[in-house]
Amino acid sequence: MNFEHELIVPDRGFPFKLFLFEGKDGGYVRDRHWHRSVEIFALYEGELTFYVNDEKYPLHPGEFILLNSNEVHSVASPRPNRTIVLQIPLGMFENYYTDEGLVLFTHSPRKQDGKIMELIAQMYDAAQRRETGYEWRMQSSFYELLYLLVTKYRKEEVSPELVRRHKKMTRLSVITSYIRANYTKELSLEKLSDIFGYTPAYLSRMFRRYAGTNYKSYLQGVRLERAVEELANTDHTISDIALRHGFANSKSFSGEFRKKYGLMPSEYRKKTKKCHNSVNFSDAREQ
Repeated sequence: MNFEHELIVPDRGFPFKLFLFEGKDGGYVRDRHWHRSVEIFALYEGELTFYVNDEKYPLHPGEFILLNSNEVHSVASPRPNRTIVLQIPLGMFENYYTDEGLVLFTHSPRKQDGKIMELIAQMYDAAQRRETGYEWRMQSSFYELLYLLVTKYRKEEVSPELVRRHKKMTRLSVITSYIRANYTKELSLEKLSDIFGYTPAYLSRMFRRYAGTNYKSYLQGVRLERAVEELANTDHTISDIALRHGFANSKSFSGEFRKKYGLMPSEYRKKTKKCHNSVNFSDAREQ
């Protein structure tokens, strides 16, 4: 089980990031992770299953899930689906922070849910069509969506435990961002502890208590995730991919891969290419 911090960068010219879910072809699992931004998954076709703080949230067509900043979550996408993802930097809600410096939104359904789905679809459709003034169409829908979030979905009272956890996760996010930027290097727990001014024992406890995993498992998870991306999107040899992403050899990579996905890297590559040939969804990230 590995957790990771995900850095969200808005699309150029827009205060948000909008794209089709990378698990759109099915056969996809994203391990538990977190990020500083608010994230919405809007499902229009297929099905998804989310786990948020160990609670299960099945998602059906016409539904969305709103994920808070620093909220640990995972997602399973067993079959092809059409899901639009909207990621909103936390700073967009700065005027609505609680006294503790955070903002949280509910997971419970609201009567405005249908409108949220409609607004996200409008934004994505405008991005695809790129007709005159599409930028304003997208931003108009976006700001209407923000209005609904802060007036209908925002939690105005936050428990002390949530505040405490939020602060710890923010601190851990800085550390995991460094790991993700340097995961191909020799990066021992002792070296990382020295960089951030902690003792190895304290840093190890941070990972176990707030990320629910040990440091070594986390690092291997990051390496595996990056290697899988290259495996699916290039024709590089499995040996080259393994070495490029910090694994000792292809055998080590294949062992970790099979443990997580239940098949060998070569089998996964064939399956992924077959799915790409049979399912063709446009991706807004190709703007």
